[in-house]
Amino acid sequence: MESQPNNPLHGIKLAQIVEELQAHYGWNGLAERININCFKNDPSVKSSLKFLRRTPWAREKVEKLYLRTDF
Repeated sequence: MESQPNNPLHGIKLAQIVEELQAHYGWNGLAERININCFKNDPSVKSSLKFLRRTPWAREKVEKLYLRTDF
């Protein structure tokens, strides 16, 4: 695996990002910050991951929120 020194998300799985954001903001807080249905309608980590893996623009928004969040 090649090193990505300029990628702050290197080595962090999408599941970890979603779980940490959900724990920090809750589903309602996530839906307020990122207006996507997987956070608004019957949200779960599993359904969110499925959607985010198929939807690059939404995944990018989630990753940017993760980087801006002070845990």
